Amino acid sequence: MLKAHYGEVPLFRSLFLLQVLETLPDLYFFTYFSYNTDITNSFLQTMQIVSMNVNGIRAADKKGAVQKLFDTQADIIALQETKATADQLGEHLVRPEGYHAYYESSRVRKGYSGVAVYSRVEPLLVEYGFGEEKWDDEGRLLVLHFPRFVFMNCYFPNGGKSEEHFEFKLAYYDKFLAKALGYVKEGKSVVFGGDLNVAHHPIDLARPKENEKSIGFLPVERAWLDRVEAAGFIDTYRSLYPDTVKYSWWDMKTRSRERNVGWRIDYLFVSKDLQKHIAKAEIWNEFEGSDHCPVVLDLTKI
Repeated sequence: MLKAHYGEVPLFRSLFLLQVLETLPDLYFFTYFSYNTDITNSFLQTMQIVSMNVNGIRAADKKGAVQKLFDTQADIIALQETKATADQLGEHLVRPEGYHAYYESSRVRKGYSGVAVYSRVEPLLVEYGFGEEKWDDEGRLLVLHFPRFVFMNCYFPNGGKSEEHFEFKLAYYDKFLAKALGYVKEGKSVVFGGDLNVAHHPIDLARPKENEKSIGFLPVERAWLDRVEAAGFIDTYRSLYPDTVKYSWWDMKTRSRERNVGWRIDYLFVSKDLQKHIAKAEIWNEFEGSDHCPVVLDLTKI
């Protein structure tokens, strides 16, 4: 589903405007930011993106984690597994000061899945999912179009419930990659991230040998990340720290965070053209409030 953000301008006019603006990106970029001077420095100099699986936005909010994310003043905050619809949330989450908020929630099951994006800059256009019921029922994808790039926030399926769910996970992977590549073929820069529910290499989990047959580290799942990189997308954290051991998720049932027995399954990727703009990539291990921690990307002069 597409939703434009030009006030009351009809969708077909919005799409036309988007096409016009994309043919004149520098003119739009100058005009837009001339009227948004409070965020000029972040988007013209260094833009920060923070992504986190909150394992329930209401629970994370009660722990103070969401406010801590707002306090970072990141330009884009992407959340996964929100487990809530917008009408279940307080005003401070639906309309936080300084941010435009966008939610996509499960349409088939309450308290399940869901994603959200908070952006200091209002996007040109927002896509809610793929536009197909099969892929969108669980509310896993938000796509925000900005003048210089497209941002995709996704909570990928876990695939652990049954063989059917696992096959859906693999199909979802392929569907997502095709969509991301579609933007690249249109000449757009792409940033995507979220909880991918897969560790790519042995360095990305504490016990690779013991998990060789575990969902989340199966060869077929890892092969998809190989294809993502072969297609030109850059794992921003690993591009800067090829040998650093850091994790982004820990099993709460076994209290594995205390022993740092974790997995790196949360990522931020960029299209190849943005690689030279990567200024910083971090994993905030000390940040609490969920069984995941935030992953962070700073881009300069995009």
